[in-house]
Formats: sequence, C-alpha cells, structure tokens
Amino acid sequence: MAATTHTVTNQAPPLVEYDVFTADRALSEGVERHVAPELADEVREELAGLGRSAGSAQAQAWGVQANENPPKLRTHDRYGHRIDEVEFHPAWHRLLGKAVAAGLTDAWGRPGGHVRRAAGFLVWTQAEAGHGCPVSMTHAAVPALRTDPALAAEWEPRLTSHVYEEGLTAPSLKAGALFGMGMTEKQGGSDVRANTTNAEPLAGEGEYLLTGHKWFCSAPMCDGFLVLAQAPGGLSCFLVPRVLADGTRNVFRIQRLKDKLGNRSNASSEVEFDGTWARLVGEEGRGVRTIIEMVAATRLDCVIGSAALMRQSVAQATHHAAYRGAFGGKLIDKPLMRNVLADLALESEAATTLALRLAAAYDSDSEQDRAFLRLAVPAAKYWVTKRCTPVAAEALECLGGNGYVEESGLPRLLRESPLNSIWEGSGNVQALDVLRALQREPLALNAFLTEIGQARGADHRLDGAIKDLLTELADLEGMEGRARRVVERMALVLQGSLLVRWAPPEVADAFCASRLGGDWGAAFGTLPHSLDLASVVERARAEV
Repeated sequence: MAATTHTVTNQAPPLVEYDVFTADRALSEGVERHVAPELADEVREELAGLGRSAGSAQAQAWGVQANENPPKLRTHDRYGHRIDEVEFHPAWHRLLGKAVAAGLTDAWGRPGGHVRRAAGFLVWTQAEAGHGCPVSMTHAAVPALRTDPALAAEWEPRLTSHVYEEGLTAPSLKAGALFGMGMTEKQGGSDVRANTTNAEPLAGEGEYLLTGHKWFCSAPMCDGFLVLAQAPGGLSCFLVPRVLADGTRNVFRIQRLKDKLGNRSNASSEVEFDGTWARLVGEEGRGVRTIIEMVAATRLDCVIGSAALMRQSVAQATHHAAYRGAFGGKLIDKPLMRNVLADLALESEAATTLALRLAAAYDSDSEQDRAFLRLAVPAAKYWVTKRCTPVAAEALECLGGNGYVEESGLPRLLRESPLNSIWEGSGNVQALDVLRALQREPLALNAFLTEIGQARGADHRLDGAIKDLLTELADLEGMEGRARRVVERMALVLQGSLLVRWAPPEVADAFCASRLGGDWGAAFGTLPHSLDLASVVERARAEV
C-alpha cells in the first residue's frame, strides 16, 4: 500500500557537487588580486580543481567518516612491546593525502606560494577541518628548520613533498613527511619558559637526550616534532624524530589521547620523553626565537581555518534559505532573514579578505610587509578566531531544527569553531603579543598604520575609527588591562580598510556602518535596514 501521509516537500537539497572555490566570490576575487598575472590561469585551475573535490559527495563522506570514527591509541602490540601508535580511519588518510597532493604543505619555495596555499587550505578545510592540524604544522616547520641549513637540506624536501605516506619508518625511506610540535606542558601552559623538560647534551654535535613531557601534542603519528626543552644554555628548540635514522623507534610514549569538544578526527595527545634522542635546532637558549616563525605561520592558519569554517557556515545558511519556503515566500527574501544572512556574510568576507592579505605579505620580499605581519598576524588571530563561534551558531539557527541535527553538518562546524581561538595561544596571549610589538617594534606600528592609511578618505566612518584608534594607541597608561579592546579595534579597522579598497561598495558600506560606525546591535541581523543587503546576500550564496 502506497504511503500517502509522508510526501517530503519544502526541504533544501544538499549543498553538494559544487566548486567550493569558484562559488566563493570573496576568495576567488582575492586570489586574482594577489597572484601575479602570469600565474593567474594556473592558480585558478589548480584551486577550482581542489574546490570541486572539496564540494564532492566523496569528500563530504570522508569528513563524516573521519569524525564518526575517531583515532584510537595503541600503546602496546599483542606481545606487550611498546609501540605508541595511533590508528586512524581510512578517510583520515584520504583527506590528508589529498591535502598534501594539492600542495598545502608546499608554500615557501614556489611563486605566489602562500596565497595559493592559503586559498587551498581555506577551500579544503571546508571538507573537514581536523586533518588540517598536521598539514598546518608541516607547512609552518619550514622557516624554523631553515635556521639550521643542514637540517633544512635534509627535511625540507620531505615536508614540501606532494606525496603522503602513512606509517612510521626511517625518514630516509619516505617520499614525504609530516611534522608536529610540542610546546605546552602541564605546569606551564602558554608560559613556555616555565617548561621543565630537560635536554642533556651527548658527545655528537647537536645531539641531546630529552626527559620530560608535553601536555598537548597533536597528530602524534607525524614523522618529526619541533619541541622546546631546557638545555644547559637555556630554553632551546629541538627536532624529535619518531623513527631514528637506523630504523629504530625513538622514545615517544603516548600516555593518552585527549577527549575534545570538537576536532574529533584529529589525535591530540599527552607524550612523555625518557631518554628521547633529539637534534638541536638553532642555538641553545634561543628556543622561542627559533620556533616563533613556526608559531606565526600556524597562527595565520588559525585565521585561515576560522575563515573556512565561517565561509562554510554562511554557504550552508544561504543555501538553505534560498530553497526553504516560509510565511508565503522564500526565507532568503524575508527582510529579517536577509539581514541576518547579510551580517554573517560580512563577517565571512572580512575574514577571508584579511587572511589573503596576510598570505600575500608572506609572499612579499618587502621589509614593510614583514613588519606589517608582526602586528597584523596576532591581531587577526585574536579577532577572526573569536568571531568564528558566533557565526557558526547563528548559521545553525538559520536552519532551525534542521541545523541542530548532526546530518546537517552544522553541529560539527560549531564544535570545531572555538578551536582556533585556543590553539597557538588563546586570546590574551595574542593581545599581549600585540602589546609587546607596539612597545618594542616601532617599525611594525608604522607598517600597520601605512596599510590602513591606504584607504583613508574613502569612508568617513573608517576615517573616524582610524582617528579613535590612534588616540587609543597614544595612551599607554593601563594598556595591558585594555589590550583586548585595542586589538579588537586594530583588527576591525584593518578589515574595514581592506574592504573599502577591494570589496564591492555594498559590502564595504555595510561593514563600515555596522562595525566601525556604531550602527549595529549585539546580535547578528541588526544591520541598518537602508543598506543594500540583498546584494550582500546574493554575493555570499554558493550556487550549485
């Protein structure tokens, strides 16, 4: 007997089998803006191919499988031998393999490498975010290793390889390798100078044995790790391989895996060192200075990763609203829903535009851009990562009860959303880092002011915000207590200046009116009704 009471109507089709890159106008236009004209066709084709993969049913299935089947720790084999291995679902390896093959660990040595890699990371993260952790750390390890030319010559070709090989074996036998890092400890947290891991020198030049622990060590199946430990000359940076040159396992005892809010596909672990062989990177006593370039690059990836989560949230919300009917029309045409969607779209485009500007600065040989990054990276990391969670939550609400159901994908985005604000230094760490740069590096402030000054005179609300920011920066009294306020204003003014220069007028107008002009409420959907919100929403839609 045919069912007559269950005809499914008024449901949005899945957002699947589409080009994640080309459908994102803010991203695709940003790439065109920042890559050299002679590279444009090559980069566009490369990213569109990755975008089609990211939007495919296959990649979306891998993301679900990797998160529904989290990694498992195997400390011993069946005979009682210590092996300290983590097993991942095959989907994890497929995601990683695609990321590496797409060049997402290869930015430092090819033309326009950072912009094309940042755009690719933003695209592929929308398929699944957890596997981006080892991808990011591998990419970021290169500048730290370059402080030691011999180590760089040995390891850099493996880290920038487009070949992914799972499993632990001698580094010389692998066509490609992944890197992680270990900085935080139980007693120290973000205060890495309080680390207690001890490094004892051996007879061989640059060789040490480590004894201690790391409280957070993500992706422990990587081939090598950069870690901080106390050497006779002070806190120093070391390379710890999982497998030694002769093929034997290094001492790398995985005590347990963290049971996390989100990021379920990725293994975050606690590890112990007990006579663990390590190689000094850089000079003794200069560990933070050596590893700081890796930290800065991973902080930029936190910005890019958050921009990716926001973009996918907005894509899902606008797609749903374009198909869902309510109260006599499509949701996307209802003035109040349009206001919410436009507000979310502004946040997403501002994050994407800022992330690409930072990546372009990495591609630049200009000292001005280098100085600009010193302030702009921690300010962007502070603000963009903090905006991610409210964007994901509001986007979920746009789908109503449908969004609260796991099958929609929005709950996974929401659980992932706080991560980037915490990893690589939480909000206070970023704010204090900006404060430190303001006090000690005048060239960084000059470069930052020069950047935002390029849009001066184009919008009176931006001009007013720049003037207010200069007043804040001129008063150093009690700066630490108001560091968050200052850094928030710096990030917003920077985003506003970039949008005024490069975004469509309706986007820049809406951003400046709300974020800089004060015509905005405390929740999304409170933009001035007189703005061209329909154009903002239409620009943000991912049409299949």
